Amino acid sequence: MLFLEILKAIFIGIVQGITEWLPVSSTGHMIIANEFVNLNISNGAWELFEVITQLGSILAVVILFFEKLNPLKKVGGRVAFKPETVSLWVKVIIAVLPAAVIGVLLDDWLESKFYNFVVVAIMLIAYGIAFIVVERINKKKRFRYTSVNQLDKKTSFKIGCFQVLSLIPGTSRSGSTILGASLVGVSRTAAAEFSFFLAIPVMAGATLLKTVKAILIDGISLTATEILIIYVGTLTAFLVSLGVIKFLMSFVKKHTFESFGWYRIILGIILLVYYFIIK
Repeated sequence: MLFLEILKAIFIGIVQGITEWLPVSSTGHMIIANEFVNLNISNGAWELFEVITQLGSILAVVILFFEKLNPLKKVGGRVAFKPETVSLWVKVIIAVLPAAVIGVLLDDWLESKFYNFVVVAIMLIAYGIAFIVVERINKKKRFRYTSVNQLDKKTSFKIGCFQVLSLIPGTSRSGSTILGASLVGVSRTAAAEFSFFLAIPVMAGATLLKTVKAILIDGISLTATEILIIYVGTLTAFLVSLGVIKFLMSFVKKHTFESFGWYRIILGIILLVYYFIIK
């Protein structure tokens, strides 16, 4: 039985690692995965599994972009700040504020109202259509910003406001960020990269908030088996994320996000058929 649960954890970790960075909604896919590949753990342990596996995905970004994200450098034997990196972090913090504030205030309400199959399916379809429309509008467009370092604080805040949409499952954090960035004149490569950077404080904060709430307020305790399952899922998400991030950065240099839009629409329709006809 333990071996089977570990296999399930690996599978769900793969789902998390892939969908966290592609604009297809990781939360939505995790809800779907739990519907069909149900881990034999408590509800509290599953809630922690969902948020802690995100740490593996975050770690992948930190490692792959460490030089760009590290604000410190050695100059003549002493440590100094890199102005360009400090500026980048300021813009990241500005961009995450809207989602952070609303997420903290409405976390429980959003979870009770929107974390279900139908909402995920509808959001997959709606934002799939949005991706196709925006990409076709942008087909011959010259982007104003082609690097994250070119972004100003005002533009960063606008992108952050779009990220608020991702609080509804099925929308996609990276998807809403990339769409918003595209609409304000950011190239696909820069939009994808900025979405990676925004994920670090957003996901780390959400993980910390939900873990503290689960353990200290809800009094959730984990068995040794549940801890092992969470560890396996987190490690899997980390390893998969390394490959997916490299893939996406290479993909967007030559292709648009339109294919992800079609994927979202097809998956959303399949889920609605399953929920209303088959289930």
